[in-house]
Amino acid sequence: MGFAVGMVLRIFDFQTHTCRMITGKNIYKRYGTVEVLKGVDIDIQKGEIVSIVGPSGSGKSTLLHILGTLDKADKGTVTMNNTAINDLSGKKLAAFRNKHIGFVFQFHHLLPEFSAIENVCIPGWLAGRKKTEVKAEAERLLKMLGLSHRVENKPNQLSGGEQQRVAVARALINKPDIIFADEPTGNLDSANAKELHQLFFDLRKEFNQTFLIVTHNEELAQLSDRVLHMKDGIII
Repeated sequence: MGFAVGMVLRIFDFQTHTCRMITGKNIYKRYGTVEVLKGVDIDIQKGEIVSIVGPSGSGKSTLLHILGTLDKADKGTVTMNNTAINDLSGKKLAAFRNKHIGFVFQFHHLLPEFSAIENVCIPGWLAGRKKTEVKAEAERLLKMLGLSHRVENKPNQLSGGEQQRVAVARALINKPDIIFADEPTGNLDSANAKELHQLFFDLRKEFNQTFLIVTHNEELAQLSDRVLHMKDGIII
């Protein structure tokens, strides 16, 4: 190998390594007698929008939950920004999750007794940040998402699309490294689903935000940078 070619390959390898956001290696998961994941390998780069598609029961959500620290693999490793997540537990794991990871689910899971802005603020308050700083950031995010007129409304006063945008703002409040979205448009009509699709790409442009999305929505999947297909517990 010539010097120039070798140098280019080393530079490429260095850039790839430093841009890697999350890596899962040889991930296995079983529930009872059912083997749900059968040795999954996955790499997500910083700033990527990656979708995972596949039939129900293929292991998509289980993989997302393991990568997002909501569940533990029976075997395999997960590394995020050079932190071995497998080595964390209890309060350290909860603190890491709250600081580095945002979640958006099909059902927004907003707390009904709190206003939109309070729902957005909660992860920031749990992280021990100043209340005034968190509230100012929440107001900025809600304004950016077109909800400045809804900050004091409770979830039952919001439309489905508005509730999901509040959930997105909540996911962003601690400036996470990656957002995991599990069927984020599954409970929305087509117009609101398209708005949420566009929002993800706007956030990537604005913040270089990384997304890993489990979806049955082919339109959203095809807009992603990469589409990973799962079947019978493996990526095919």
